[in-house]
Amino acid sequence: MVDVAAIFKAYDVRGVVPDQLDESVARATGAAFVEVLDVLSDGGAVVVGHDMRPSSPALAQAFAEGAASTGADVIMIGLASTDQLYFASGRLGLPGAMFTASHNPAQYNGIKLCRAGAAPVGAESGLRDIADLVEKALADAEPQPAITGSITAEDLLPAYADHLNDLVDLRKSRPLKVAVDAGNGMGGHTVPAVFAGLPIEVVPMYFELDGSFPNHEANPLDPKNLVDLQAKVVEVGADLGLAFDGDADRCFVIDEKGDPISPSAVTGLVAVRELAKHPGSAVIHNLITSKAVPELIAEHGGRPIRARVGHSNIKQLMAETDAVFGGEHSAHYYFRDFWRADTGMLAALHVLAALGEQELPASELFAEFERYVASGEINSTVADQAAVVAEIERLFGSREGVTVDHLDGLTVDGGDWWFNVRASNTEPLLRLNVEAADAPTMAALRDEVLALITSV
Repeated sequence: MVDVAAIFKAYDVRGVVPDQLDESVARATGAAFVEVLDVLSDGGAVVVGHDMRPSSPALAQAFAEGAASTGADVIMIGLASTDQLYFASGRLGLPGAMFTASHNPAQYNGIKLCRAGAAPVGAESGLRDIADLVEKALADAEPQPAITGSITAEDLLPAYADHLNDLVDLRKSRPLKVAVDAGNGMGGHTVPAVFAGLPIEVVPMYFELDGSFPNHEANPLDPKNLVDLQAKVVEVGADLGLAFDGDADRCFVIDEKGDPISPSAVTGLVAVRELAKHPGSAVIHNLITSKAVPELIAEHGGRPIRARVGHSNIKQLMAETDAVFGGEHSAHYYFRDFWRADTGMLAALHVLAALGEQELPASELFAEFERYVASGEINSTVADQAAVVAEIERLFGSREGVTVDHLDGLTVDGGDWWFNVRASNTEPLLRLNVEAADAPTMAALRDEVLALITSV
């Protein structure tokens, strides 16, 4: 019997195939999705896409059959990036399901669900109810009802590419050479379509769609998976490097020297560009982005709004504040013009446009946006996360000039430095992020907090 609770996470469904996630689970999820979102009373259709993992087409088909068994119609867009599925949901005004395990290893797969207009489905906004219905359906093992809705195919890749190019016009950019590492993921599907006809010479790396990830994991957040791209940028004299994760909804940037650009710096750059078009707008940043991000937003006339980590938090705040843009340090970038959904491809086009409209190299262009020194996220295995966080707060909270808050985990701010510790929702981990005005201060603070974590 499948442990449904183990694979339905806070924001999506994710598990090992076929031990945890198989076609029976996908089929039951399709039917439950229609019921919980009341699809038959609101449009009567859903849109489904999938990535390049070997198990994805069959899982997507099973979900479609489950949805169609309730009488809903299903539009299959086939191979897609996650942001392409969000585009389809927004353009068609339909709820959607994307079959992908994003950056996770090859043995995993998953489902990302959204309401019409790419609105999120989180634990408190339907996902828990869907899980309950799936668990009941699997326990009852009732025969699959006959399919009464239609299942049709539609290719939305050209429309997706056109929409992104309408939002960021690169036709007047100076010619750029860009190395792109798709990691054998969906960037190999979307990059050729989006970049076609632009003054961009693409140096492709690992564009072959292969869910076994023969070259490296499609997880650019791990520095070891950027090494090949960094070397290629220097080797071919590229102006920039771009690395996409497995479902191509996140994008990481490498400068012409082969050095990674912080996602916080990308957030700052895109925020400045969006504020130039929409003066005075709100911009969302999560609490582990660099302190430079809210500084830049305020300096350019925007309203910085600090948020908890996670896409459902960002999207909710964007809706409440009508924010024009939102960024996370994990390289998720959200745009009001893209149904408040995250799209690494649109962020990449903004970076290319900013680079192409002036003559500075990427390293100098981004210097304005890299103001502080950060540790990156450091994970520590901790049995009693609450006890460790309480001890950290006890020791740091009493220091002069230090403030603490609990927006998401514990944030301790010393003025010219800050750090945040957050417990993982799914693993016995504490996640630490540290930033300071200079490298020695950052390193000393990082080591002090890590020593405290291990000692407790």
